[in-house]
Amino acid sequence: MYLHVGNNQNIRIRDIVAIFDADTATVSAVTKKYINAANRQGSVRFASEEIPKSFVLYRDPKTKAYRICFSQLSTSALCGRVEQFGGFEG
Repeated sequence: MYLHVGNNQNIRIRDIVAIFDADTATVSAVTKKYINAANRQGSVRFASEEIPKSFVLYRDPKTKAYRICFSQLSTSALCGRVEQFGGFEG
């Protein structure tokens, strides 16, 4: 199953490591550092040009590299979509 994160962008549910709230998670200096490093490596994408409310950390099934996708959808909306398909273990 796939999680639709906005603008026709989909991520396989089994590849998702975590879903974070963009407002609270990016307060940490460690998280900021990780996101900046991932951005420099080209591992960050945006599902929309709107201000992101959340971001998904996932593992690319082809390269096995960790990637980040920012979404305009809230964490509760994304987690609700995952739960519709039986959760992360589903």
